[in-house]
Amino acid sequence: MSEASYPILREAEDRDAQDLFGLLSLCFADYPGCFVDPHDDLKDLRAPGAPRRNNGVLWVTDDARGRICACVSVDFPETGTAELHRLYVRPDQRGRGLGSSLVRAVERHACEKGATRLFFWSDTRFTDAHRLYRKLGYTQTDRWRELGDISNSSEYHFEKVL
Repeated sequence: MSEASYPILREAEDRDAQDLFGLLSLCFADYPGCFVDPHDDLKDLRAPGAPRRNNGVLWVTDDARGRICACVSVDFPETGTAELHRLYVRPDQRGRGLGSSLVRAVERHACEKGATRLFFWSDTRFTDAHRLYRKLGYTQTDRWRELGDISNSSEYHFEKVL
């Protein structure tokens, strides 16, 4: 897959909520004890077309059948800094460069908005994603946090100077 031909991103709309929860359910199924919780942990996905905090955007990309196969979000919590969120790629779409393309799209958008640094938190169980992040130049810092959520999640902190 060439970056020029894929992915076509569009801003998420409220009608995408069910597909987004389906996408996360498929992604989380690979990790025992990881659950989709629309009531407490994923409130922002109940109305994905609503304005996002800190001038953020949630993008989705559709497969050939019109189903959401990936998503990514970015916001700007402080001047010069962007935070990546919600990078999920459907299992049958992995290994084709889609995740890398989505991260690069976020990086370009962040630079256009004046960010010089991008960071995010990633569940400690998502080891395949961590390999991707390192390949893309992100550094795992010594910071981590426990979320106290239904999935008993702990997260590592990653960052990159843009």
